[in-house]
Amino acid sequence: MPKVQMPQLGESVAEGTIGKWLKKPGDHVDKYEPIVEVITDKVNAEVPSPFEGTLTEILVQEGETVPNNAEIAVIEAVGEGAEATGQEAAQESAPQPAPARGVGPAGSDERPERTTEQPTAQPAAQAAAQAATAVAAPTRTDGNGAAPPEGYKGPTTPAVRRLAREHNVDLNRVAGSGHGGRVTRDDVLRFVESGGAQVAATPAPSQAPAATAAQPAAAAIPAVPAAPSPVAQGDSLKPQSPMRKAIATQMTRALQVPVAYTVIEVDMSGVVALRDRIKGQYQAQEGISLAYDAFVAKATVEALKKHADFNAHHTEEGHWRRQAINLGIAVAVEDGLVVPVVKNADRLSIHGLNQQIRDLADRARGGKLKLDDIQGGTFTLDNTGWTGSIITAPIINVPEVGILTMESIVRRPVVIENANGDAIAIRPMMNMCLGFDHRATDGAQAGRFVADVKRWLEAVDSTTAVW
Repeated sequence: MPKVQMPQLGESVAEGTIGKWLKKPGDHVDKYEPIVEVITDKVNAEVPSPFEGTLTEILVQEGETVPNNAEIAVIEAVGEGAEATGQEAAQESAPQPAPARGVGPAGSDERPERTTEQPTAQPAAQAAAQAATAVAAPTRTDGNGAAPPEGYKGPTTPAVRRLAREHNVDLNRVAGSGHGGRVTRDDVLRFVESGGAQVAATPAPSQAPAATAAQPAAAAIPAVPAAPSPVAQGDSLKPQSPMRKAIATQMTRALQVPVAYTVIEVDMSGVVALRDRIKGQYQAQEGISLAYDAFVAKATVEALKKHADFNAHHTEEGHWRRQAINLGIAVAVEDGLVVPVVKNADRLSIHGLNQQIRDLADRARGGKLKLDDIQGGTFTLDNTGWTGSIITAPIINVPEVGILTMESIVRRPVVIENANGDAIAIRPMMNMCLGFDHRATDGAQAGRFVADVKRWLEAVDSTTAVW
């Protein structure tokens, strides 16, 4: 039967979390009908069914995180037989060779799970390690009193198996609450909270196997994870949401990039004057307010036209300059952040950019973004100024090579030049910070890029076209 796979929800996204299943086993689904909501650090997106048919099995439960291309559901497509042919059944039941490490789902560091019986002849170190595990965990039997085969072969996901390894949990001892007896992430966590993991991880002294040359004592039993700090009166735990977990993963990955920063200040007098003059007319005509973001987006796009190295992705094979200018706009949502993308931003006026930014922001906060809305970004603009911030060191949205912040517009005294010499005036000033991947470009190029952004903004006057 056809399998539904976890899609890649963004160029820098390696995994997704099942937020909510919109269909249940036995439901009919049409092709392209949404069947599940997936959560990443960038978006909550509804994933459509690639087939028309009947949803027969859900393979990944709500709250579980799996890598891109992992199988998450099974659909019996229209026209497909209810039962496999004898040949198909024989092929499915025949033992398959165990895959080698490194050929798992894209973006996963998991070892693919073996589906065949273990060989009878094993290296000495492996046999000793299995013996230690057998002593460490009480033997579980089935209803007839027979011990289960060595190694867990029940239904679960790579993410759950990884969680079990982190907590030294024998999955044979965990009761599965998922569909078809599948062990879920919550099942493992409940087992750990009940103290089961300590039993599995700490053998009695009289049962501990002696260390041998083939199996050192330190390698036989994995170390028990460090206990959390004691809970004091008044403490409260805020569990990580799937979005926060995804953001943590992406930010950790991004911080491995060598980022450098350059900061400029921009006199926004012309932008402020033009916006103040037409904002009433614009609101009445368009039904939305005219935001400063649109002016800064326009200045950024014009600079990207001149500096192709910043409208790019840095990869292991080299520096990909992108032809399309697709501007990512960071949008704060409830307890998270998403970066929808304005496609072909260089073709839009200030008004067009304002419309696109407002539409994407509204749909992001309403959880209505589509997959295409968060894919293909080539450079990111982040408005941190609405919080009152005057300087921010942003984190690059890898594999992009640059991110630019716009800070609060603050009236402050500045020195200006005129025909009579220098003078002090009160001007609306805004700081901007460019974070750039130092593997892809350098400070001189970054300085020229932000200088062009500044030059465009400071040139805005009453003749600047908005529509």
